[in-house]
Amino acid sequence: MRITFRNSVGMAAVALMLGSCGVGSYAPRGGGVAQTQQEIKWGRNQNPPADKVAGLNAWIESYKGRARAQGISDQTLNFAFRDVVYNPEAIRRSQNQAEFKKSLWEYLENAVSEKRQTNGRAALAQYGGILSSVEATYGVDKEVVTAVWGMESTYGERRGDLPLIEALATLGYEGYRGDFFRSQLFAALKILQAGDIDPGHMTGSWAGAMGHTQFIPTTYLAYAVDFTGDGRRDIWSNDPSDSLASTANYLAKSGWQRGLPAAVEVTLPPGFNTGLGGKGKRRTVSEWQSLGIRQANQRPLPPAGTSTELLIPGGANGAAFLITRNFHAILRYNNADSYALAVSHLADRLKGYPGLSNPWPSDHPGLRIEQRKEMQQLLTMRGFDTQGVDGNVGSNTTNAIRAYQQSRGLPVTGQPDAVLLQQLRRG
Repeated sequence: MRITFRNSVGMAAVALMLGSCGVGSYAPRGGGVAQTQQEIKWGRNQNPPADKVAGLNAWIESYKGRARAQGISDQTLNFAFRDVVYNPEAIRRSQNQAEFKKSLWEYLENAVSEKRQTNGRAALAQYGGILSSVEATYGVDKEVVTAVWGMESTYGERRGDLPLIEALATLGYEGYRGDFFRSQLFAALKILQAGDIDPGHMTGSWAGAMGHTQFIPTTYLAYAVDFTGDGRRDIWSNDPSDSLASTANYLAKSGWQRGLPAAVEVTLPPGFNTGLGGKGKRRTVSEWQSLGIRQANQRPLPPAGTSTELLIPGGANGAAFLITRNFHAILRYNNADSYALAVSHLADRLKGYPGLSNPWPSDHPGLRIEQRKEMQQLLTMRGFDTQGVDGNVGSNTTNAIRAYQQSRGLPVTGQPDAVLLQQLRRG
């Protein structure tokens, strides 16, 4: 689950037994990477200033008073904050988020890459029994749940490695979106008090997203489920069962309708009035068909009486989609049309449907992902290091483009395009 203001696994091998602390006990399922709690506390080797350390300690003591007033026990508070120190890494990550300049089509190309599809099919094969049970229980397609899993953590590979209490406390103390982080910290303390996890295993992103499908603490409290029946809602362990079921539960409670696609690509007739498109402008499928809209590929349209909206994100020259209530359920998970389209399309690819028939507007000036990779390779070969070849046009690539353009006496735009690629190919 992405944090709207923009969003390596470390699992300790030995669980911390809480004993008589009154906040339960935790033993991880499915093994894990042998790391100690100390090893997963990123940032401790950065020697934060003494005033930051003292300031955080004072802030924690004040925060404990507010938490006690809301029902958090002293045992939970003492255990939660026992090993917390000021974490510069959480601050660094909050201030240095990657900013990629991507069109919708570039985003979809990366999100629904061949590698993500291949790994998604492998995940479906490995966890097919669990995913089928989740689908039967919550009515959410197993491929959709798998697609969310792939989008959020690359099928469990990137669940977040920061100690959550420490990161949230550091950000709350610094006042960065303070209300948000203080509320997430309180929710995290409630999770600890319930005994679902202990501080040593409660890891996540700098912004508080946790587990296989990146629930923030408040979302966890509202939607996480114990699908394995072991008494804990464990989204952190290598076993993804509770995470996958929790995601399906979230979508189901967000209005998911069993058996309905979220988004289906369609073709528009010549001269179609694109002003008819947009969210909130609902028509049944049969009404759209009467206006000349047709199925674009093997993916069938929703039933004729289904209420839908028409998205035309690329204008008349790009792909168009009929979206259903299930699209809006995905938006509850991450309120971005690009994300919901990616989840829907990735799920369709995992079901065996073909790619989009018109994924890239004919008049779009950008480069496809393989062309962007080639551009990065050529820039680096010419002495303008992009710091990696991944097709993502972030600040390193933009700076390399600018330096190259300046060295050749070209207009310094920093923008990747076909003209730039041709110039690089010529040397």
